[in-house]
Amino acid sequence: MTPAIFSLSGLELTADERAFFADAQPAGYVLFGRNVEDREQLRALTDSLRELHGRDNLLVSIDQEGGRVARMKPPEWDAYPAPGVFAQLYHTAPASAIQAIRTNAQLLAFDLAEVGITVDYHPVLDTPVEGADNVIGDRALGNDPMQVAALGRATLDGLARGGVVGCIKHMPGHGRAMVDSHKHLPVVDASEAELETDMAPFARLADAPIAMTAHIRYTAWDAANPATQSAFVISEIIRKRIGFDGLLLSDDIDMQALEGTIPERSARAIAAGCDLVLNCWGKMDDMVGTAEVLPAMSDATRKRLDRAMADAGKASDQSPREELLAARDAFLALVEERA
Repeated sequence: MTPAIFSLSGLELTADERAFFADAQPAGYVLFGRNVEDREQLRALTDSLRELHGRDNLLVSIDQEGGRVARMKPPEWDAYPAPGVFAQLYHTAPASAIQAIRTNAQLLAFDLAEVGITVDYHPVLDTPVEGADNVIGDRALGNDPMQVAALGRATLDGLARGGVVGCIKHMPGHGRAMVDSHKHLPVVDASEAELETDMAPFARLADAPIAMTAHIRYTAWDAANPATQSAFVISEIIRKRIGFDGLLLSDDIDMQALEGTIPERSARAIAAGCDLVLNCWGKMDDMVGTAEVLPAMSDATRKRLDRAMADAGKASDQSPREELLAARDAFLALVEERA
């Protein structure tokens, strides 16, 4: 199995994609707006991926946070509030905010599970500092690590109730980035003591099934390499100090924060200790090149993948959608009342 998550070019598998994926056997797939039209189409697409691999709990993922990060959009699907809305509610009603975001995540999971998606790249556990780039912005769950951890835990729980696996991001913390890592490499010069704040929510949720790295260079830890490609950050900070032993993904390997060809970037990430490389653009040449240079998936990664996906598709709560929606909206009404 290739230690990569690949993407698709359109609304259905092409003949070339089908042949390549059958040969390369990637760990899973990530979907974007170009792959999404309506429920019937999306379910057919994810079913075709499962049939290709014979894995019911295949890792089929998406970024569906709510707010500005949503690949499945109205009118076909409901619009969901940005995570920052729940952070606002937490300031005045912490218990209500936790219940609201858990319910919201369960509703999200119902939408995803209905169309065969098993993993959501959510929640964001980054703790923004003043002056940071707005790439995180209202995606954040607050500025206090304890609050971020509490709301993050509730989000993971809500997704799991709906049968979807969550993924915490961007480890060890994207909150100090002064530029958008989609466009440039952020360099964080904070001290190790300051970075303890960034790591705190991740440490509290170190038992999460999946996590995603940050394309950020932390000079206190590794002045030469971004976290995604730093053996020191992955082994000493993420695995040991934070204590994360789950499935570790790179952030999108195509982002301009990284240098080199896509296969070169991918090889460096795997060599540094990432379990899987996330390749998001569905470009056949890049995917073929990546599959050619990466080693076969390690036994340790296979065990982490199996563990992460063990409960995918197993919803533990089948409460009626209408009841959940009414409960969430009643909590969110408190934000307006107290504004």
